[in-house]
Amino acid sequence: MQIVEIELDPGEAVQAEAGAMAYMGPGILMQTSMGNEGGGLLGGLKKGLKRALTGESFFITSFIHKGSGKGHVAFAAPYPGKILPLDLSKFGGSILCQKDAFLCAAKGVEVELAFTRKLGAGLFGGEGFILQRLRGDGLAFIHIGGTVIRKDLAPGETYKVDTGCVAAFTENITYDITWSRDFKNALFGGEGVVLATLTGPGTVYMQSLPFSRLADRIFAASAYGRNREERSGIGGSDILGGLLGGDKSF
Repeated sequence: MQIVEIELDPGEAVQAEAGAMAYMGPGILMQTSMGNEGGGLLGGLKKGLKRALTGESFFITSFIHKGSGKGHVAFAAPYPGKILPLDLSKFGGSILCQKDAFLCAAKGVEVELAFTRKLGAGLFGGEGFILQRLRGDGLAFIHIGGTVIRKDLAPGETYKVDTGCVAAFTENITYDITWSRDFKNALFGGEGVVLATLTGPGTVYMQSLPFSRLADRIFAASAYGRNREERSGIGGSDILGGLLGGDKSF
């Protein structure tokens, strides 16, 4: 379980997802708002609703160093994985991430609502219709489950990825889904019916342990999960529903 500790100069600020703070040193002032600086109440409500749709809190918290010398504030990851620093200026000022990936960022970085471009990717991709767009020219930190795998794709180069393992990608990546051609492999191979296809040029970040997969394993090991498996058979509705939903726990 990683943390990221941010060092602030006097007057410098960092913003974070509400509830992510682990500890802060002397001189740090915490301010919670809807992120409506200069935009009025209506602008704040719009920003808050957009963040909520991407899996983040309606409110965002800023940490401002009001003391002298260096100030420190740290933010913790919500489940096992890696905290990935992203310099947005190196990605053209924005990057697309899975829902609830945002952890913290330099003041001024915006967490925006983004949609997948194609209907199929939205309906059957693990990301769904809604993605997060981190926009700005500063440093942002996102959380990725398990190990981080980075792939820099050449023009026309395509990777097929388990939909839940897609963590973030640059805006010039073409994101779509492809159906498994062999239904037998999907049914008995445990890989699901659809895969995400990511075509370059651009950069893709993948994760080895999506939170949904971790949650499935915990649920399957629980008493309720065991009872569910006992009720399911090869012809049971739970099997078919889990298959179509990408549940690999059966």
